[in-house]
Amino acid sequence: MTNLGLSFAGIPTYHSLEVSLASPDDFLKVRETLTRIGIASEKNNILFQSCHILHKQGKYFIVHFKELFALDGKPTNLDEKDLQRRNTIAKLLSDWGLVVLLDPEPVLADLAPMRLIKIIAHKDKNDWDLQTKYTIGKKGAYRESNTG
Repeated sequence: MTNLGLSFAGIPTYHSLEVSLASPDDFLKVRETLTRIGIASEKNNILFQSCHILHKQGKYFIVHFKELFALDGKPTNLDEKDLQRRNTIAKLLSDWGLVVLLDPEPVLADLAPMRLIKIIAHKDKNDWDLQTKYTIGKKGAYRESNTG
């Protein structure tokens, strides 16, 4: 298992979350689906995307946006709850047949409660302001937040 070269103080059990795709076309499906999963501000109908799919060195990873900050050498406050949320989202993607978890045991052993994650149906996405806190491929295009 590849670990993206990351480690976090206070999270000695950190591991990256590598997945495989049934076909290369699934990358776009996963990317779009992840834009509709995250933390919601119900009163304003804003959804903050929690996770992204990262393609690096021929491998695919589901990553919390704070992991992406760390990969860029930016300060981040990633914690166990962020990783639990990432794990739960990856499990959902797996349950829906969009990805295969390459090392499922640590993922399934450390999940967040579903009440902490909002999923917007594709048919309802135009009713929401879908926001990202990190944009893959754009230098400097991030904003740190404690919401996540």
